[in-house]
Amino acid sequence: MPVRGSEVVAAVQGKKVKLTNLDKIMYPGGISKRDVIKYYYDVAEVLLPHIRNRPLVLKRYPGGIEGEFFYQKECPEHAPGWVETFLIKHSNKEVNYVVCNDLPTLIWLANLGCLEIHAWTSRVDNVECPDIAVMDLDPEPGIKFNEVLEASLLVKQVLSEFQLKCYPKTSGSRGMHLFIPIVPRYSFAEVTRAMKFTAEIIEKVYPSKCTTERAVEKRGQKIYLDYLQNTRGKTMAWQYSLRPKQMAPVSTPLAWEEIEAGGIDPGNFNINTIFRRLELYGDIYRDVICCKQEMDGLLNLS
Repeated sequence: MPVRGSEVVAAVQGKKVKLTNLDKIMYPGGISKRDVIKYYYDVAEVLLPHIRNRPLVLKRYPGGIEGEFFYQKECPEHAPGWVETFLIKHSNKEVNYVVCNDLPTLIWLANLGCLEIHAWTSRVDNVECPDIAVMDLDPEPGIKFNEVLEASLLVKQVLSEFQLKCYPKTSGSRGMHLFIPIVPRYSFAEVTRAMKFTAEIIEKVYPSKCTTERAVEKRGQKIYLDYLQNTRGKTMAWQYSLRPKQMAPVSTPLAWEEIEAGGIDPGNFNINTIFRRLELYGDIYRDVICCKQEMDGLLNLS
């Protein structure tokens, strides 16, 4: 999407999107808002099917990653009329969440400074039942990435005992996310319980490196198995989302063969390299969309 000038009204699939401050530096090293918008324009074909019909929480960096950021659940009042929203009731309020099902909305979000795509693990057609379960591997400082890879293989092995496939991706930082596509008929509480049970198995098998301890000061130098990301209202940085770190890393799907081989540097997956990877391997996460798995076996033991 070639855009010249610092401010312009762009026509995107028949809709007008106002783009502002395009020369603003969003990442050290010269990555501008123009570059971020172009990234999401170019990656939309593989990203949009994964976030289709998912409520989003906007994480906005108006001054770039070195400035202040804030979370925004409610769709901004100034949103164009064509931006789709979905009302969700919480215990103390109702929130109109943005739903990004098209390219104009994705570009509008990027222009707001939404460097990251944070989505619910459920979709609006059945918002109380996730279609993705998540295991978030969050290493404490000092843990090598190869150790995170080893832990992910343990999670894979445990889940396979219950006939469940999981799909790994880099978090875009030092950790990993494992996505388990499921039939959307389990509650958030049930999914959280199942992932807690899985995490506790891993903790017993690999106690020197893995923990479910929630208190940071009590974890030690271990990998935190964050099963609580499955709680209702929690959002994850989705695959192909940029992350707010140096060099604009991308949360990137991995093949299990790569993980078994080891030697992966998550910093190698970034705004400048991801499209070459997509050319070589396509969307490694494409099966996540159509794979629907039963969790009954895991739940019956948890």
